[in-house]
Amino acid sequence: MTLLSGTYQENVSELWKQFIEDDCPMPETIDGIRPIIYDSWKRSKQNYIYPLEIKDSKVDAKELKLLQTRNSTLIGIAHSHITKLYSYLKGSNFIIALTDSRGFVIDLIGQDTNINIRAKKSGLALGCNRSEGYAGTNGIGTCLATAQPIQIWGSEHYIKPHHSYVCSAAPIKNPNGAIIGCLDLVGPVESVHQHTLAMVCAAVDGIEKEIKMLEAYEKISLINSQLYSTVQSITSGIIMMDNMGIITQHNNRAKQILKLQNTSFEHENISNLVDLKKSTFDILELKHNINNKEVTAFNYKGDTLNLSISASLIYNSHHDKISTILIMEEQQKIHKMISKLSGFTARFDFDSIIGNSPEISTAKTMGKLAAQSNSNVMILGESGTGKELLAQAIHNASNRSKGPFIALNCGSLPRGLIESELFGYESGSFTGAGKDGNPGKFELAHNGTIFLDEIGDMPLDLQTTLLRVIQTREVIRIGGKNVKKIDVKIIAATNVNLYESVLKNNFRSDLYYRLNVMQVVIPPLRERKEDVSVLIEHFINYYNNTMNKNLKGITNEAMKLMTSYSWPGNVRELQNVIERALNITQGEMISKADLPNEIAVNEVFDNESNEATNIHNIESPKAIEKNRIIKALIDLNGNITNVSNTLGIPKRTLYRKIQKYEIDVEKYRL
Repeated sequence: MTLLSGTYQENVSELWKQFIEDDCPMPETIDGIRPIIYDSWKRSKQNYIYPLEIKDSKVDAKELKLLQTRNSTLIGIAHSHITKLYSYLKGSNFIIALTDSRGFVIDLIGQDTNINIRAKKSGLALGCNRSEGYAGTNGIGTCLATAQPIQIWGSEHYIKPHHSYVCSAAPIKNPNGAIIGCLDLVGPVESVHQHTLAMVCAAVDGIEKEIKMLEAYEKISLINSQLYSTVQSITSGIIMMDNMGIITQHNNRAKQILKLQNTSFEHENISNLVDLKKSTFDILELKHNINNKEVTAFNYKGDTLNLSISASLIYNSHHDKISTILIMEEQQKIHKMISKLSGFTARFDFDSIIGNSPEISTAKTMGKLAAQSNSNVMILGESGTGKELLAQAIHNASNRSKGPFIALNCGSLPRGLIESELFGYESGSFTGAGKDGNPGKFELAHNGTIFLDEIGDMPLDLQTTLLRVIQTREVIRIGGKNVKKIDVKIIAATNVNLYESVLKNNFRSDLYYRLNVMQVVIPPLRERKEDVSVLIEHFINYYNNTMNKNLKGITNEAMKLMTSYSWPGNVRELQNVIERALNITQGEMISKADLPNEIAVNEVFDNESNEATNIHNIESPKAIEKNRIIKALIDLNGNITNVSNTLGIPKRTLYRKIQKYEIDVEKYRL
């Protein structure tokens, strides 16, 4: 028995009169009517829907406009599909209604007079509600209640005024499967065919696909917007390109780094922006990912670009390269970051230089003057006087204080490494060279300060190269061809008489005069005895804090011994003595017993004649240093490592001094 058969319609009509109009009790199930319709009747009856006339549930114009605004996307997509569907049915007394998820009609198309008259009688109009809770069993309401397409014929409707037409309705779902509306095709009961529902379902399918496409497009647009914002917010330059080099995405930082701020990058080929033939790296020939590769390139204007480049290749499912993401940064910025992470910063300022003597005050005044100039500075002073501390103070007081401070001890590096340390090297330039090359200390010090300690120990052949760098302010890495401009303040230091080295042809005179523009002399501690007590107090406080001690000071006897001592190791030696004393003292004060033998033995001079005291005081610094080394060799049985640690002198420097003073180490070894 089909829906269109007269028998079925007669049975439904009789059942409607029995259970709906006459309100007879409804059994759980019954034959002669579709179960989906019978269940809807029961729900409608439970909702107390009056079956003989239409309940008016139409919203006013203001609420209708709000409903349409909320569902503007659905209306915008569905309207064209509804219009197209209606074009096939125009003239056959059909009307098409679009509702939201709650059953409110938000769009209505139909011009045929007959169906419009029937629709008005049944209450079908914009803003009306056709959910089961208002209109009982009907195409829209039952479709939304069951979440499936349905066709409701004549007497299957719960309300009698609806018996004169047939509804063919299908739910509209979003990509997540949630119902967002309903499409209902309404026609006179005598004109509708079962295939009409198929037409409605086809239209809904088109609507859902377009909604899905729109949502996908919006997601892609959102992702693209997020990607664009992310790319623009990255502080490095970003360029994305296809296999032909056509730029598909970039940020403004890339334009700045390539010095092409006023050049359009949109769909431009990278080879039109950068001269790949002259550059040391061709991005289009890349076969694998790279990370922080240093590259010298040239833009189409001829500007030199010193870049650090990383690149990631994008592959498809067949592992074919389809795109390249290029991340670039100026080498200067990378070097600055490396310097910061590597600790290439100056920690001390002029307040860190302890002392009130006229001699140290003069040195600090000269240092402050040197800080205000970009001229080269030469710091002269014995070992342990604090030459690097003064160099850091000069850097921190200069306009380069935010730049790196790079310190290099020219006397502690093997001869073969000094050049690569100073000027860097390219990949493969010598055996053992890193595969990506390495910047030198001058490059790392760009926009900052480089401190060349023990400059007097630099080999003569490297002095020539250093002189050229000072004159031109340019460096060329070992094995490289490209010139790199540098802007550095040079501070050199030495504990030897550099002028004597010039006279002996051990140091180039032209380099000496280039470096010795601003000269600062740090006096040895024996020439500023009034600073000894100040330094002692300073280091006691310092080690009390760092070693969690609570020492109250130093005895008068120990203070007298320390102020009368000649301090051949200068401030560094005094600092080591205080640290040693705090480690071994058992009392609240540093006493004579806590001092090294070379200081404690000074008391003999207190009991001797002034002549003996004068003899001690006029002993030359070289003799003092030699005797100090010999004493340490005796005390430590000729162990060079222990002597180096005790005296605070690098082993390489210690060996050089032993050779200089013609000391036979074997005499002191057991």
